[in-house]
Amino acid sequence: MNLDKLTTEQRNQNTMDLDTLSTMDILRLMNEEDLSVPASVRKELPQIEKVVEAVKQSFRRGGHLVYIGAGTSGRLGILDAAECVPTFSADPSMVQGLIAGGISAMTVAVEGAEDSHTLGEEDLKKIHLTDKDTVLGIAASGRTPYVIGALEYAKKVGATTASLACNKNAEISKHAEINIEVQVGPEVLTGSTRLKSGTAQKLVLNMISTASMIGIGKVYKNLMVDVKPTNDKLVERAKSIIMQATECSYQEADKAFHAADKNVKLAIVMILTNLSKEEAKQKLDDANGFIRNILE
Repeated sequence: MNLDKLTTEQRNQNTMDLDTLSTMDILRLMNEEDLSVPASVRKELPQIEKVVEAVKQSFRRGGHLVYIGAGTSGRLGILDAAECVPTFSADPSMVQGLIAGGISAMTVAVEGAEDSHTLGEEDLKKIHLTDKDTVLGIAASGRTPYVIGALEYAKKVGATTASLACNKNAEISKHAEINIEVQVGPEVLTGSTRLKSGTAQKLVLNMISTASMIGIGKVYKNLMVDVKPTNDKLVERAKSIIMQATECSYQEADKAFHAADKNVKLAIVMILTNLSKEEAKQKLDDANGFIRNILE
């Protein structure tokens, strides 16, 4: 294993005196380094687009998006997957995150788990991976055995495979059909890929999940019309979304919200079309969940 060849492991010439700087200078330097991350992500937009199209295809076939990684990469996948549930009312299985060492590795590193070539395969077998699914292997270094093993198994099953690394010519890219390689350069703190690399990964995962959900009708205009109102804040947000989508009053939004059994999208269609709950639900079903298709 030669880590010296990995950009993410190299020393950053701009931060060689990091331990001598004042707090403000450290913060300013970190902020300056972070500014380069979105530009690095932008270069990979064509590859990110390919992943989104694959995920949309999986969703349409009743398949899933599975993120799999170790350490920070695994945690970011689990975070993005978890947030799809309240944001888009997605079933928890629709977007899943797997991490080397299991869920306990979210808070405590599990020694040696990421070095296992077989654990990734075992974890995918546990969720009954099929050829309808898309698997995105995430590894800042681009060489994590756990992720490589998972991608190899996913390919055997017939699932669509994609990879996300922060080094060019990454090893995991050789094991996936679609490769995203966001080269953010050496970290402020040498080898600490939870920094710029982690930020880049979060940006990419945001794009993939959000664009994919938009692509299957879970957004109207720029409103999260499939939001799951699981607490008081989200209930009020739901009513606000109904008001913004229909230009109705708060009282009308509240009435429609409850009449639609707290289904925001259904309430919007009921107001905009003046249909009953059952009629509006049929319209949504016929339009595959796209509000615009009903109105146009």
